[in-house]
Amino acid sequence: MSALSLRGIAKSFGGNAILKGVDLDVQPGEFIALVGPSGCGKSTLLRILAGLDHADSGEIILSGSDVSGVAAADRNIAMVFQSYALYPHLTASENIAVPLAMRRLSRVQRLPFIGSLIPGQRAARTGIIRDVREMAVSLKIDHLLDRKPGQMSGGQRQRVALARAIVTRPAVFLMDEPLSNLDANLRVHARGEIVDLHRRAGVPTVYVTHDQAEALSMADRVAVMIGGQLLQLASPQTIYDDPAHIEVARFVGQPRINLLPARAENGIVAFGGIRLALEDGSIAGGNVTLGIRPEFVSLTQNRQDALAAHIERMEFLGSEVILYAKLDAIGETMVVKLAPADVAGLSAGMPVALGLSAEQAMVFAEDGRRLRAAPTTVDATREKAHG
Repeated sequence: MSALSLRGIAKSFGGNAILKGVDLDVQPGEFIALVGPSGCGKSTLLRILAGLDHADSGEIILSGSDVSGVAAADRNIAMVFQSYALYPHLTASENIAVPLAMRRLSRVQRLPFIGSLIPGQRAARTGIIRDVREMAVSLKIDHLLDRKPGQMSGGQRQRVALARAIVTRPAVFLMDEPLSNLDANLRVHARGEIVDLHRRAGVPTVYVTHDQAEALSMADRVAVMIGGQLLQLASPQTIYDDPAHIEVARFVGQPRINLLPARAENGIVAFGGIRLALEDGSIAGGNVTLGIRPEFVSLTQNRQDALAAHIERMEFLGSEVILYAKLDAIGETMVVKLAPADVAGLSAGMPVALGLSAEQAMVFAEDGRRLRAAPTTVDATREKAHG
């Protein structure tokens, strides 16, 4: 049974559909990254999960129970916000203790002075302090317990926010771009910390980000949202190597995938020396889009089956070079990922010949869906055309 299931979650604001019937299953102990461009609805979906907003329609099933109408405080779901939402006047210890105090102490017991006179308050406070310290030690922030947020770095505040969320042992852990306020080097380090923390806690996690590198490097499965729809949910490798929709291919991958206009004739797509036979018999001809990732484009001396182009610019990135070349025939710019040795002696304006890997090429229909295709030979192409 899934730890968390979403069924047909829809939400509109002012007549604009933000979520369009989203379905999602999160398995026990699973880490799912919800990724997509700004405005795709991913943060709205997370707020609905947390109970901070309500869906217009749909169900949220948590541990077998429908919690769609349950208040946020009663869902046993913890959330870390982009801003961390720490109380600036409280120490790290006091911030981490807040959710425990809300659960274990009555309203009267939480009152200053008077609360200490209520039976059981002192024992409950002692237990809260113990659990806060244990959590702080496990996250290696016990040295920060007496500091206030203004006395901590961004990375330290992030860990305090994580500790506050996890200390309640929630059924589901939600994170809304928790690393976006950190610098690049600290973000890379924090990724590892969060993944390690997730594995130790074993709590199913939904992690929202617009950063595809975070999604691909951290998650067990990646859910790609575009325009309020969940277009694909799969492993990071499948999302990258085998996108189910052109928008998934376009969004995932850095540098971007090359997308080129092409045509299918008699079930065959021919472009730049490669020929692909469509396996979907429903489309024999018409406009399609050919997709190929930059690492599967190469410089070649065989100009007969290559694409003639001119170099626009090159970006040196240390272990690799990103080359941008405009195709002479159609004016489209191709992005090519190469080793530095491959571009020795080349410069902007020079002509080059680009070869494409037929085995790695993808074909997309006009409506964006993926069309399965396999490389074929010239003879096979002619046989199919005249068959």
